[in-house]
Amino acid sequence: MARRDASNLFGAEHIRQYRETGGEYGHDWKGTQTLLLTTTGRSSGEPRTTPLIYGRNGDDFLVVASKGGADEPPSWYVNLQRQPDAEIQVLDETIPVHARTATDAEKPELWKTMVAEWPSYDDYQRKTDRPIPVVVLERR
Repeated sequence: MARRDASNLFGAEHIRQYRETGGEYGHDWKGTQTLLLTTTGRSSGEPRTTPLIYGRNGDDFLVVASKGGADEPPSWYVNLQRQPDAEIQVLDETIPVHARTATDAEKPELWKTMVAEWPSYDDYQRKTDRPIPVVVLERR
């Protein structure tokens, strides 16, 4: 299946089109690839879905909790800290995952993998004193 680049997509529209097309529209985004991460809202208990750039490390999926270099982490990351079991959609496959923050020992190599996917992650890290986590999503 030929996937179409969805560089113009963002937020709710990205999620809608990704789901409707099984990732045919939305997986390829601005020269990289995205998945849909669904967490459980820490206050509401409701599902919350976010499109995120991802990389791979063996069977694991990797995402970065950058929030563009903001001093506070993104909500999805805080949700995962409270409830690490989540779900991702990659293309047309839905996968239950368990999230964990990369250890200090493994982070440098995983960071390189993610910067290869999205070079701006290095810029984001320079904007904040907060160590930006790499999150490992392991299949459950």
